[in-house]
Amino acid sequence: MIEKETDLISILEKALSAKPQEKLTEVGTVIKVGDGICKVYGLSNAVFGELIEFENGTFGIILDLDEDYVSVILLDSTHSVIEQEIAKRTGDVFRVPVGEKLLGRVISPTGKPLDSLGKVEFEYRSPVEKIAPGIIHRQPINESLETGITVIDCLIPIGRGQRELLIGDRSTGKTSITIDTILHQKGKDVICIYVSIGHKQANTARLVYELEKHKALEYTIIIDADAQEPALNQFLSPYAGCTIGEYFMDKGKDVLIIYDDLSMHAIAYRELSLLLRRPPGREAYPGDIFYIHSRLLERAGKLSEKKGGGSLTALPIIQTQGNDLSAYIPTNLISITDGQIFLDTNLFNQGIRPAVDIGLSVSRVGGIAQTKAIKKVAGKLKLELAQYNELLAFSQFGSELDKASQKILDRGKRAIEILKQPEKETYSFVEQLIFLFLLKEGFLDNLKLDDVKPFAVQFASYVKSVYKDIYEEILKTKDFDQKDESALKKAAEEFVLIYSKPF
Repeated sequence: MIEKETDLISILEKALSAKPQEKLTEVGTVIKVGDGICKVYGLSNAVFGELIEFENGTFGIILDLDEDYVSVILLDSTHSVIEQEIAKRTGDVFRVPVGEKLLGRVISPTGKPLDSLGKVEFEYRSPVEKIAPGIIHRQPINESLETGITVIDCLIPIGRGQRELLIGDRSTGKTSITIDTILHQKGKDVICIYVSIGHKQANTARLVYELEKHKALEYTIIIDADAQEPALNQFLSPYAGCTIGEYFMDKGKDVLIIYDDLSMHAIAYRELSLLLRRPPGREAYPGDIFYIHSRLLERAGKLSEKKGGGSLTALPIIQTQGNDLSAYIPTNLISITDGQIFLDTNLFNQGIRPAVDIGLSVSRVGGIAQTKAIKKVAGKLKLELAQYNELLAFSQFGSELDKASQKILDRGKRAIEILKQPEKETYSFVEQLIFLFLLKEGFLDNLKLDDVKPFAVQFASYVKSVYKDIYEEILKTKDFDQKDESALKKAAEEFVLIYSKPF
């Protein structure tokens, strides 16, 4: 008996002194599959947003927690998951690849290559969800992000770190404005990220072609979640793009990110929520749709100097129906962003392109993000255009107008001609200043309307070649003083004599 007791004690001592066994991975069983959603039983310690791996190698994300099971949305619809299949926790969240070598690539929201350029090289994977920088880590927006589009840069300026909404009906030029903005960033040390949500592959192919043609793809990353992608991938795509943008922002670089468009993003999230049987709210959207977009757009901003001074400028796009700005998603995004650029169908059909409605468009950052030079020549232009639009509506009644009113109408017509701009043609802020200077000083008053823009463009080219020192000085100082104004007046008078043919 004593020997047996001794043996038992030694066995217990050995068991207690032994190293603990490796913790077992928590696994569950798929109990139901349908519409890209798996209900998994047994993952009692799983958390919301956790990445789950299935037996066949497919991954999914937990988007709903129930008392008895968790609902997992599949990231890949090509591999089918069947009932009774084993699912295990990864203890991690969904991450996307980030790094310098992503520049010039077209990838999916999960990081897969879509451009036939081989494997995607990256530095590390970063989680798509991140808390936006607090106010202590930010600084005021005070630097202009030039779009190269005169009407935007002069009247609705966008600052680096701003969130400016592009809103309008289908086929009013929203995507064209963003493409022109990307093209204009060439040589300005701005990284561009274009997130395509729910569009046809042909649209992305055209975009890639345009960027390659103008050698803009080398500083651009395209994230494409086309219409055939699962709703989860479309939902994750803007967060993936934002995470990649934050990688560059944290390195002190300026980043421009375009979400095209958040209407499709909201529809994808609505689809997911309805499949998860969450209670629908207004227009069948879930109650947290506002939070979904606000937590994305709050991540844009300009970091303080201590944090590197980088910036992330967001240009979300929203499609309206019948120019209705009071719909649910548009009103949400108008309240989240720092202003909106409204593109009007009627203006587009009249041939005024870009079809920006000056009255309904606003930038809440305003002149703070503008150069001093542009401020001096564009100060009263918005007011003059407002007076023109008011008089134009009044003049349609057929009543006779006095000379002052006729002058306002005539000047307004010339201002609109100056603000017209063809696609893929952008102007530096010095060229825009020259255009508005000609308008302000009355050098366009005697021209035919059709000759206004060609005359202004040719004069800008004349200044750039003949008066190069003035052009370079304004470009360097970003200011427009009395000396520069006198020199430009002299140049304009010379140009009128040389090019008297249009008169």
